Amino acid sequence: MKSKWWIISALLTFTLLASGCSGNDGTSGDGGSDGETEDGKTEVTLAGWSSSPEEEKLLQQQLDDFEEEHPDITVKHEVIADQYMDVLKTRLVGGEGPDVFYLDAVEAPALIETGVLEPLNSYVEDDFDAEDFEENLIDPFKDEEDEVYGFPKGYSTLGLFYNKEMLDEAGVEVPTNWEELEEAAKELTTEDTVGLGVSPEMARNQFIGESGSGDMVTEGEANFGSQEVIDALQPLVDLRNEDEAAAAPSEMGSESTGEMLGQGRAAMVMEGNWNVPYLNETFPDMEYGVAEVPTFDDTEATMAYTVSYVMNQASEQKEASWELISYLTGKEGMKTWTESGLELPARQSVAEELGYEEDEVRGPLVEGAEYATAWSDGPNLPTIYNNFDNEFLSAFLGEKSLEDALETGEEVANDEISD
Repeated sequence: MKSKWWIISALLTFTLLASGCSGNDGTSGDGGSDGETEDGKTEVTLAGWSSSPEEEKLLQQQLDDFEEEHPDITVKHEVIADQYMDVLKTRLVGGEGPDVFYLDAVEAPALIETGVLEPLNSYVEDDFDAEDFEENLIDPFKDEEDEVYGFPKGYSTLGLFYNKEMLDEAGVEVPTNWEELEEAAKELTTEDTVGLGVSPEMARNQFIGESGSGDMVTEGEANFGSQEVIDALQPLVDLRNEDEAAAAPSEMGSESTGEMLGQGRAAMVMEGNWNVPYLNETFPDMEYGVAEVPTFDDTEATMAYTVSYVMNQASEQKEASWELISYLTGKEGMKTWTESGLELPARQSVAEELGYEEDEVRGPLVEGAEYATAWSDGPNLPTIYNNFDNEFLSAFLGEKSLEDALETGEEVANDEISD
């Protein structure tokens, strides 16, 4: 049975071929805005999602600043509240896509393959300083010829969040490697608390699965049933099933590992930058610390999650759209977006200017950007991680062996991909 994304890809490709989309001349396609407003300004449509009122406020500040600096351009901001990618793909197929839109790194390779994104290399000039971005945050938005299709608006990595009081009372030092993490988790586990809260999904654990010599995705196919990956993930499963020192949020009556930590149901969790404002607002009395994720065999590793601004290839307002993208991801715009700490700056210079590397809470998260595994691994990743997540959860909960679970998940994933 063909996956929904395969069908969408085919429709997108057919639509583009039929409409004869062009390059930078911007003359083809019906996507984006109608062109001009009543007062003669160029209108650019910007679509994305909204995570919080604070995010909406920050984006509006960016857009106000942009329009002040570009009085001939106005931005029409659209929020797609539910099923963002499904709605966006449908609009792109129908020729009604926005000029500029958010694109998560995990979705980027598949969308790049369809040809619906405008390549951006020809727009970039020296003063944009593209070399300022963390390289592994840009890579998911490149094709095989190193053409860039999107620039990150920010990012987050995973760090080790821990309850300071629990560690102090147990006399446990903050672990710096996996062996120390296992011992700390055992010592911190009580009748009501597990030492480590775990999100049993590929998005949170790919860097662990690949901490040995294995790759979870190889040449566009699932490879998470390989012995190397199984061996790398087995200690995490054993920490729950043999040592009873780890648990998933659902086992502890929580919605997330961040909530587990805040509720005192986990002493340590691996969470992202988004967890900082959440803990500060929801659990203001809890004292917590953040450290870099413990190393595996002396190797630093973590995950990185990023979203870029990309341009619709069918946009009729390409130059104005690039002006918007270059401002939002430029040094000035990115500083506005990240100075509150909602996201981390994808530009090294902005992180340095804001002092995040020295920040007690966010410093460890910034340090991880250089060596993080970006959550993006080819056009078939959605199919791969869906099957991994289903099977890994069953193994983590002790319902089947990790080997049986991952071998089964890999086979099903690759069957779906081959179809």
